[in-house]
Amino acid sequence: MKAKVAVLISGAGTNMAALLYAAKAEDCPYELVLVGSNDPDAPGLGIAEIEGVATWSLSHKGLKRDAYDALVDEQLRKAGAEFVALAGYMRILSDEFVAKWQGRMLNIHPSLLPLYKGLDTHRQAIDAGDAFGGCSVHIVTPALDDGPVLARTPVAIAPGDTAESLARRVQFAEHQLYPKALAAFVMRERNPDYLVGRVRDLAMALPEADEVSSHGMPCFGIVKGKKFAYVSQDHHGDGKTALLVKISGIEEQAMLIELDEDRYYRPAYFGDGWVGIRLDLGDTDWDAIGEWLRKSWLAVAPKKLAGLIGVADEF
Repeated sequence: MKAKVAVLISGAGTNMAALLYAAKAEDCPYELVLVGSNDPDAPGLGIAEIEGVATWSLSHKGLKRDAYDALVDEQLRKAGAEFVALAGYMRILSDEFVAKWQGRMLNIHPSLLPLYKGLDTHRQAIDAGDAFGGCSVHIVTPALDDGPVLARTPVAIAPGDTAESLARRVQFAEHQLYPKALAAFVMRERNPDYLVGRVRDLAMALPEADEVSSHGMPCFGIVKGKKFAYVSQDHHGDGKTALLVKISGIEEQAMLIELDEDRYYRPAYFGDGWVGIRLDLGDTDWDAIGEWLRKSWLAVAPKKLAGLIGVADEF
C-alpha cells in the first residue's frame, strides 16, 4: 500500500510536478492524493488537474492564520493524507497546524541548511563567497527552516553566477532530491529496523529497563524482572511489525480490537493479558506508543520502582 501524500504549493508547482511524476513509477512508495494552494490561480494546480490529482484552493486573504490553516487541515484529512510535502508554499504555518502534522510534514529549501534560512538564499551564498549553494529537504517544525535535515544536494557556484543563474541549477537539483527524500521518509515508517529503533528509544528510557532477545524478538523488561514489551517482526510469518504490551485482560483486548481491528490484534501464544499494536501502518502515534510502554512497565514494576515515573497506583 502506497503512502498518501498531499502537496501544498503557491505558484508554478515545479517541485510538486517532480513528486507527481516520480509517483507514477510502480515502485514509488507514495502517491499524491491532493494538491492544495493558497492561490487559486497557481499554475501548479493546472498540472495536477490534467494528471488526475485532486486539487483544492482558497485565498488566505482576509482570514486569520489559524482559521485558514484549520481549513487546510480539514481538506488534507478529507483527502486521506498521511504526509504533507510543502513545495513552494509561501505561507508561514501556525504552530497548531505544525503540531497536528508533527513528524509527517516535509519542506524543500534552496540552501544547504542550516545555512541561509528564509529568503534570498542564493544571493547570500554568492555574497559569502561559498563554493556551493544547493538545496535541503527537512522535517517541518515551528521554527522557520529549522527542522531535522533529511537530505541535501550541493550545487557548485560558478564564477560570475548571479542569484538567478544559480537558482536555475539548484532547481534541477531540487527536482532530483525531493522525490528520493520523500520516498525514503515515507518508507521509514514501515521499515522494521526504524520501528524497532523507535520502540527501543522509548522503552529503554524507562527506569531500570533492559533489552534481550526472546522467541526471536527484541524484548524489554525490568532488570532481573518481568518483561513488559516485545517487538514482533513477521512472527510466525504473520507479516506484521508490532509492539506487544501488557493490558488488563480479555475485555480490554476485545475493546481495542473492536475499536480498530487493523491496528490492534490478539498476539498468538501470548494470551489475553497482551495486545499487539501494529507499527507498520505508516501513521504510528509515537506519543501513544510511549504511553503504552509506560503503562505496560507499570504493570510489571515492583512498587518501589513504580514511583520513579510518578504514578504508583495505576495498576
